[in-house]
Amino acid sequence: MPLSRSRDYLSIGEVLESVRADFPDVSISKIRFLEAEGLIVPERTASGYRKFYESDVARLRYILSLQRDQFLPLRVIKQRLRDADANGGIPSDVAAGSSQDTGKSSGGNGAVAALTSVQLDRDELRSAANLSETEMQGLEEFGILARPASGTYDENDLVVARAARRFFDFGVEPRHLRMYRQFAEREAAFFEQIVGPGARRRDPSAQTEATESVHELAALSRQLKEAALRSSLREIL
Repeated sequence: MPLSRSRDYLSIGEVLESVRADFPDVSISKIRFLEAEGLIVPERTASGYRKFYESDVARLRYILSLQRDQFLPLRVIKQRLRDADANGGIPSDVAAGSSQDTGKSSGGNGAVAALTSVQLDRDELRSAANLSETEMQGLEEFGILARPASGTYDENDLVVARAARRFFDFGVEPRHLRMYRQFAEREAAFFEQIVGPGARRRDPSAQTEATESVHELAALSRQLKEAALRSSLREIL
């Protein structure tokens, strides 16, 4: 992180320049908003100008990475910050300013792996996926997104909602996405036939083996579908 040669802190404009390469959508208004929400608390000079030290910039990077990579609402980020503060501070890789590839590009398998312990209500999910109310209702109507009994959506729901949002940008409608839910349900039933007998045994080792088998089957299925799709698209691309 480039610090000023004449001081050991950065101004808000210098902070913006230092993080913009990794977070192109950030703005001074966004940084001020995060401060107003109490997520960052930079010191002030006697004249009222903000002073961002390395720890402040690390905290900002951590917040922006949670928003960008995990699409977490502010209330969840605040809890993550409290947890980080209670356990020695912001993770060192974020504090170092490293640019992390956590599968943020659409379509990467890392996108799901990066999302853990996500808990969103309906409005938060719609906002995180940038869906309109009409689009959200369409996904619910055609079964692409099912309202959970608990009222809380998880990381898988968020991945589905974000992917649907990108499909909509191509002019796709919710009804066109119904086939993906049907594919998933058929595949789940197929996997259940394969590993079901072992999963139903009370032997812990058998259940562990069944879980590992499901993960391997899912990976094989993904490879097969991607290869088959590429083969089918040869005449188009």
